[in-house]
Amino acid sequence: MDREYARPLDVTALARGVNMSAGHLSRQFRLAYGESPYAYLSTRRIERAMSLLRGGDTSVTEACFAVRFGSLGTFSTRFTELVGMPPSEYRRRAQGDLAGLPTLVSKHVTRPVRNREARPSDPRIP
Repeated sequence: MDREYARPLDVTALARGVNMSAGHLSRQFRLAYGESPYAYLSTRRIERAMSLLRGGDTSVTEACFAVRFGSLGTFSTRFTELVGMPPSEYRRRAQGDLAGLPTLVSKHVTRPVRNREARPSDPRIP
């Protein structure tokens, strides 16, 4: 999913490849990553869109379809949910705030996190 974020996600095919049911794979995936396979893929797509928008040469609409979101509305909603601001504002701010930072650093600093969905597996871990 990390490498092939632009491809459609077929949880049933993934599950078949590791000899699990789709439901069991989804539960195990959530335990390991803190989110469902679909949410994980959505997060990877948003990360790629953030990278495209930081470059400044890509419009919000172009970024949306480049990372394979089906609609601009869904893309904007998910982007705002994960990043905390609409993609157009992110694009505008990134050109000023992140200018001059190495790509690796800006990617790490701006990585989206689904705090409301991801729960620690051990409640004793802060």
